[in-house]
This record gives sequence, C-alpha cells and structure tokens, in this order.
Amino acid sequence: MLKDLIEDGFGNDQRLNCAEKILYGANEAYDLGLDRDALKLAAGFGGGMFIEEVCGALTASVMVISKLFVEDTAHKSGVINPLITEFLSSYEDEMGSITCKPLKQKHRSLFRGCNKVILKAAENLDSIVGRELQKQV
Repeated sequence: MLKDLIEDGFGNDQRLNCAEKILYGANEAYDLGLDRDALKLAAGFGGGMFIEEVCGALTASVMVISKLFVEDTAHKSGVINPLITEFLSSYEDEMGSITCKPLKQKHRSLFRGCNKVILKAAENLDSIVGRELQKQV
C-alpha cells in the first residue's frame, strides 16, 4: 500500500517533503479523494513545521487517520483518540522520537534523506488503516 509506493520512490521526482509524501501517497494508496487544494495543506508541515518539532510524516499521518475515521468532528468520533495515540506511541517506541530534530539526527542519511523516517510512518499507517478498514467490512 503506502509503504510500497514510497519504497518505489513516490514523490521523489516532485521533491515532496515528508508530510507531502505521506498525504499525497495516502491519497493514492487509500483513495482518499483529496483534490490538489486539499493536498497543499500538508506543505507547511514538512521538517516538523520547518522548526523541527513534530515530524511532518507523522502530522500528515494524523491527517490521513482523521480523513478516514472521523465522520464529523473529533469530539464526536469514538476512535480518533485511541488510533492516533496508538500510531504515535508505536512510532516513538520504534524510532525513538516523534520530533523531527532527533529523528533527523538518528535516521537521516546524506543520500536518502529522511526516507527511513517516512517509510516507518507509512508502514505504521498501513497497519492501522488496513486493520481498521477490515473491521468495517
């Protein structure tokens, strides 16, 4: 699904940032139906909102979970809180942080950039999305 797209270089030619790769890729992988204007919402979240705070791949993943599993608002959703908590906790356990700066220090490479960080977000997102969509069937 999403992880496979990113492993195949999705977004590299367009020079998408981490948040854009996740949201644009999820739009394709999960058929979110987001238009170009909606996809642009991810632009400002790259690089931890450009100040190395919460990783853009993670904030975009939260957008995807919200799009898929919130019918009206967060307060009316019975699942958004536990799904996002699970996603972020699992990511932090596996990667050591959810914040951009330490993730870059530990996982960024000269040639592949933050690809490892983005792939782990995509993998964890695929797991949660796949499981939750299966429950709806």
